[in-house]
Amino acid sequence: MKAVSSFMSAVSAVALSAGLVVSGATALQFATVSVAEAAVVSSIEVRGNRRVDAETIRSNVGIRPGQNFGAGDIDEAVKRLFSTGLFSDVRINQVGSTLVVSVEEYAIVNQVLFQGNKKIKDADLVRQIQLQPRNSFSDSLLAADVETIRQAYARIGRDDATVSSQVSDLGDGRVNVIFDIQEGDRTKIADIAFEGNDAFSDSRLRDVIATKRSGLLSFLSRNDIYDEDRLRADEELLRRFYYNRGYADFRVISSNAEFDDAKNSYRVVFTVDEGQRYRFGSIDVESTVAGLDGETLKGSIKTKEGNHYSAKAVEDTLVALNEQAAGLGYAFAQVTPRGDRNFENQTISVVYSIDQGPRAYIERIEIRGNARTRDYVIRREFDISEGDAFNQALIQRAKRRLERLDYFETVNIATAPGSEADQVVLVIDVVEKSTGELSIGGGYSTGGQNKGFSVEGSIAERNFLGRGQAIRFSAGGGKDSRNYQLSFTEPYFLGRRISAGFDIYRNTAEYDDYKTELTGGTVRFGLPITQALTAQVAYNLTQEKYEYTDYCDENGDGILTGTECRSSGSVRISRYLQHAIEEQSPWVKSSVSGTLLYNTIDDMKNPRSGIYANLTLETAGLGGDAQWVKLSGRGTYYKTLSDEMDLVGMLSAGGGHIESFGSEGLRVFDHFQSNDRIIRGFKHNGIGPFDSAATGRESRHLGGTTYFHGSAEVQFPFPVLSEGIGLRGAVFADAATLYGSDLKGIPGVTIDGTGMEWRASVGASIIWASPFGPLRVDYAVPVAKEDSDRVQNFNFGVSTRF
Repeated sequence: MKAVSSFMSAVSAVALSAGLVVSGATALQFATVSVAEAAVVSSIEVRGNRRVDAETIRSNVGIRPGQNFGAGDIDEAVKRLFSTGLFSDVRINQVGSTLVVSVEEYAIVNQVLFQGNKKIKDADLVRQIQLQPRNSFSDSLLAADVETIRQAYARIGRDDATVSSQVSDLGDGRVNVIFDIQEGDRTKIADIAFEGNDAFSDSRLRDVIATKRSGLLSFLSRNDIYDEDRLRADEELLRRFYYNRGYADFRVISSNAEFDDAKNSYRVVFTVDEGQRYRFGSIDVESTVAGLDGETLKGSIKTKEGNHYSAKAVEDTLVALNEQAAGLGYAFAQVTPRGDRNFENQTISVVYSIDQGPRAYIERIEIRGNARTRDYVIRREFDISEGDAFNQALIQRAKRRLERLDYFETVNIATAPGSEADQVVLVIDVVEKSTGELSIGGGYSTGGQNKGFSVEGSIAERNFLGRGQAIRFSAGGGKDSRNYQLSFTEPYFLGRRISAGFDIYRNTAEYDDYKTELTGGTVRFGLPITQALTAQVAYNLTQEKYEYTDYCDENGDGILTGTECRSSGSVRISRYLQHAIEEQSPWVKSSVSGTLLYNTIDDMKNPRSGIYANLTLETAGLGGDAQWVKLSGRGTYYKTLSDEMDLVGMLSAGGGHIESFGSEGLRVFDHFQSNDRIIRGFKHNGIGPFDSAATGRESRHLGGTTYFHGSAEVQFPFPVLSEGIGLRGAVFADAATLYGSDLKGIPGVTIDGTGMEWRASVGASIIWASPFGPLRVDYAVPVAKEDSDRVQNFNFGVSTRF
């Protein structure tokens, strides 16, 4: 019986199992059919929403009651709801004839708060992060913003800054986001080293790159911040430096930064392979273009046989040959340099091959990234436009022009296929930079009309309203001087490459015996003639007023009488100066001036090669009181004497002459006065014709009608000082003469020292490329002078020597 019972139990179990399998199969078949076949619902129910309207959610689902839908439609609905950024979770289920959409909403950011930040302001941080008030909150955005803030501190040299976050639940689906910042110390660059360099020292190469070692004043220049992008840019600077000095095989093997956590500093190491140094061998031009003779183009070649190889000279030659060929009517001529290295005599022979290039036209110019700068400001820097023949040389020139504008962090120009085979699209990508400047500075000068301590502040915008216009207002002065100026420049007047602008200014100054007030304005135009030569024309209108100081004019009547302005019975002030103050004030000058400016300087802040020269002719007499013609000019030539030792030579020469065509002659204020730009080692207005009867230190010398000067200087680095400070030394020799006088109207007064006596001085300088501008201290000793001259050995002030 037990056996039968056991058998029946087994049979029952098998039957039960079979039933379950059959039932499961049936259910599986039903589910499969449900997925495979389209479903229909009569309503859509939304659950879990608090702020988002249910109808908004239904519209994003995309499934309508009575409409067939499948699993793919549900997947798309979930993706659409997630993409709104409003929900942290979305679930869609079918319950009978109802489609249930369950959502969990993200909290809304009420406030974003920062704690512990001093080096970066709240407003600057808010602009960089993604979480913003009234936007949805998510943990992924929070984590991304923490990293963004950390990177922002890394960019200002604080790599060890730590950022943590807190989320404060305010209820009702609102939260405050709090970033707690520990700024840490500045991460410094302790050392920059080079490996593999033999031709140039580490100190010379450190001067080439933009990244600098940390120093005493690094907090001003901010050039000691480690950044991988800057390191890549430094590699390119090194390549250009070597390529332009004969090292055509130069390459950067690696550039690494080693971080010392204990010192919170980097050690940057560049490993380079200099290769051989080459000179240019034979230079030739070959042309396969019918009618275009290579011999006629040789005048455009910038590379010279025997000179050290220079990649820049090759690039300049390519541009010049392309331009000349295009000017002769061969718009599609393509110039290709072909170099032939001779390893035995270390020369590179270059053949510029001119072939008929593919006929390609510019279909369209697209400009991207310029949120502020107007399109036409960028387009006008191109000498080509839509429909013109494609010319790579002109495009590269436009790129350099855009970079020189200093409106953009980067400028990239690429091409894309056009709608036809012979059409290309020119794509210009720019990254804009801040172009506004607010500066406040001070200084001290030992000479000139504004000697002593001074302070100046200015507000400037070099891309005003994104139109490429420059506007600047400055105000400053010292103890006894005040200066104000407003300037405006339109670089493309009437849509042409002609600059136009105006200056309005007012200057006041007080000296020992008299004070001046100068109010005026200038309207100016500039026209580029070549890449290096520019012509400028200006109209100038000024009014000058002079009066005695209370110290000199004791009774304040404006006329010197009795013992006024006298010292030990002698007249303190020159009779000619007295005549100008009492008889010729106020004085109106109306003049026109023309200037030719030639500039091939490689770097205006730290010149090492090139010429900067100007010649100005000014004629006064278009109304007003002044009637004279003035010619003045100056030329400065820089040349690198030794790349290895970083020695730079400078030669400068200039002169001027003023001639009156009026019956009254010149005023004392119209004459040239000596200064440290003419000769060092002498006081301002300390040489030349003088009134022997006057005893005043500031009013004895009268200036001259003619001057000539020359200077020779050698600049060198200070090897024991960090190049990040920007200090250099110099030795110099100056020579100058100031002579002639056209003063009339004071009978019985003799002017001495009108002859062409030369003065000379020698000395040494300390030059500082400071964050406030170029400063220099000169110590000069006169080696040729006259007894009447006033000596000043030290001179300190702002100086560019151009």
